[in-house]
Amino acid sequence: MDARNMKVKAAEAALAYVEDGMRLGIGTGSTAEEFVRLLAEKVHGGLRIVGVPTSERTARLCLELGVPMNSLDELPELDLTIDGADEVDTNLTLVKGGGGALLREKIVAAASNRMIVIADESKLVDMIGGFPLPIEVNPFGRKATRIAIEKAASGLGLAGDLTLRTSGEDVFTTDGGHYIFDASFGRIPDAEALAGELNSIPGVVEHGLFIHMASFAIIAGEAGARTLKAN
Repeated sequence: MDARNMKVKAAEAALAYVEDGMRLGIGTGSTAEEFVRLLAEKVHGGLRIVGVPTSERTARLCLELGVPMNSLDELPELDLTIDGADEVDTNLTLVKGGGGALLREKIVAAASNRMIVIADESKLVDMIGGFPLPIEVNPFGRKATRIAIEKAASGLGLAGDLTLRTSGEDVFTTDGGHYIFDASFGRIPDAEALAGELNSIPGVVEHGLFIHMASFAIIAGEAGARTLKAN
């Protein structure tokens, strides 16, 4: 089974939790896009849902495929969010933001009664940090913010390059107009401590550590999809 088929299997398993009439947060990324395609088929077959997309990219796909949408301002409380992850550990701590939508993804997830993570088995890790941690920052004072991030990380015994994300020759800009530093820490033994430090830095808008947010994860591998709950 190739990587795309694994993503489809995870998305299919998550679709079983979508009920008629749901207010549904819809994630961003390659696995989430497979879910949107399957969801669209169900919608065309009569399933009634309203989706709140976590990015302009997802919104465009929903529009193209005919998935009904609304804004989070119009639907501020959601029943369920289904989204992917760049990394997930056995405690359901996530690293997200590889697609640049971490702020909206976290806002939507926090507004939901439940969050289901869908991923292929390559995203399951013993300890997060192998995937560079996205840290969304305000463009104003980004060099000062970078120094503050480096100092906070050093205080926790973490080190690694902080790379300003680019898109071609330009600085990558999020849907909210912010920049992203990708922090290559390698391993993050204490995600909660790091999250607390990052949250205390004024120039940090949000970070890609999603802690105690996922209800469970659906992980797809060669043997099919399985459900992972926190240890």
